[in-house]
Amino acid sequence: QVQLVESGGELVQAGGSLRLSCAASGHTFIINVMAWFRQAPGKEREFVIGINRDGDRTRDGDSVKGRFTISRDNTKNTVDLQMNDLKPEDTAVYYCAARGSAAIVDPPAAWDYWGQGTQVTVSS
Repeated sequence: QVQLVESGGELVQAGGSLRLSCAASGHTFIINVMAWFRQAPGKEREFVIGINRDGDRTRDGDSVKGRFTISRDNTKNTVDLQMNDLKPEDTAVYYCAARGSAAIVDPPAAWDYWGQGTQVTVSS
């Protein structure tokens, strides 16, 4: 089993930046790709950005393209989400996810492990 714990969510003003972190523990050797998703009230969980095992390939969703970046440190079993130029529509609970397969895919159902989420609120 794998456990994921997110941290770093808080209230931030529009145009600001925020960095989220996710720490993995347990059987981390089975993790291949990792990603961040988000879910706003009344909306479905949405793919934000993902990264491969080696950290040299990423893919981001259309809604955050160019504003968010992802990085991972396999020595510490962490993956970070750097969010810049935040907008009120970025307000959501942000979730860290991991899967044993190599493809970075959008559907939440395809991901094997999830954190509990961290709230990000962007004020206008």
